[in-house]
Amino acid sequence: QVQLVESGGGLVQPGGSLRLSCAASGFKFENYAMSWVRQAPGKGLEWVSRITNGGSTTSYSDSVRGRFTISRDNAKKILYLQMNDLKPEDAAVYYCNAKHLYTNSEYWGQGTQVTVSA
Repeated sequence: QVQLVESGGGLVQPGGSLRLSCAASGFKFENYAMSWVRQAPGKGLEWVSRITNGGSTTSYSDSVRGRFTISRDNAKKILYLQMNDLKPEDAAVYYCNAKHLYTNSEYWGQGTQVTVSA
């Protein structure tokens, strides 16, 4: 059974930090590029960051570059997102996404809520 389970969300003050995790199971994690995607209340999905299957290449949206860091541990099958200097506009449900290198296979987690408020 394929599962992507996010954790680490919560309430943080502006300028604070959170570390999100996404635990994968039921598929070959190392064959999938991984991304974080978020959805703020009343808005559509916004891509945040991506990491290649081996972890060698990362990319970020302009809105988070320099503040967020994506990483992965293929041995543990966990994806991370270190979020620093959080802003109110970062508040959203954060989802992890797995996309296979060569097929249309794609999986989504259930999301974790991040709230940024004083």
